[in-house]
Amino acid sequence: MTTTEDFATYIAGLPRVLAGAAVLFRDAGGRVLLVEPNYREGWALPGGTIESDEGETPRQGARRETVEEIGLDRELGRLLAVDWVHGAARPPLVAYLYDGGLLGDADFQSIRLQEEELLSWRLVSREEIGEYLPGALGHRVLAALDVLAEGTGTAELENGHRVA
Repeated sequence: MTTTEDFATYIAGLPRVLAGAAVLFRDAGGRVLLVEPNYREGWALPGGTIESDEGETPRQGARRETVEEIGLDRELGRLLAVDWVHGAARPPLVAYLYDGGLLGDADFQSIRLQEEELLSWRLVSREEIGEYLPGALGHRVLAALDVLAEGTGTAELENGHRVA
């Protein structure tokens, strides 16, 4: 076997990790924009799977998904949280969460849902996050809101809980 074949075999045997990226948009009152997918129960943030086979970065994936899902094409702010989420029925997921900033009335009026994937959108307060986003995603959003309130840093999370 050549060195190239050895390396290809080595790479093929490495564990797989999924990667996703989402955006945290808020209104002037601090409420968070959520979307309701039609392909599963519950609510989510605008975002989705990073197309790493296409060379897409997490930031690019978050922006692309936001444009596709809700029609908003905005420059994203800083990385608020990175979460390592263990899955029983799937490989682990690395979830990136970016600051989408504050949206105004004109932004909300321009939202156009991707009908193939989304049913609706809504704004929820910090106190309601756990109702709409249970588990790691809800904890991730709360950690990101804390990071925004602190003004600096990025939350490092495992299953939605801070590790550093």
